Amino acid sequence: MFGCRLKVSCLPLLFLLFALSQIDMSAKYASVDFEVFGIVQGVFFRMHTEKEAKKLGVSGWVKNTREGTVIGQVQGPPEKVSQMKHWLRNIGSPSSRIDRAEFTNERDISKLEMSGFGTRY
Repeated sequence: MFGCRLKVSCLPLLFLLFALSQIDMSAKYASVDFEVFGIVQGVFFRMHTEKEAKKLGVSGWVKNTREGTVIGQVQGPPEKVSQMKHWLRNIGSPSSRIDRAEFTNERDISKLEMSGFGTRY
């Protein structure tokens, strides 16, 4: 098998093949829904969220709610989604005051379900 002549010499190769078979190659992106609470409307929060998302290269959307919060979804490489979550939780727009951010429906996805990042109305 694969040019192995002795069974013992094949063990490292077999171990490697087994280890690779255990990796989930289908989940290469992350997706998360968010809601941000505080003073996040009338302070250009959506515009700055869109700008930050585009800078990070993540996909998704952002929208104001009737309850005075901002909701949305972010998709992209897990490390970029984590950076966006940090921004939504701790930074926001310069005039905003973030009381808290909630993240739900966090999941791994095999491909992006949307392209680009935009504001919904």
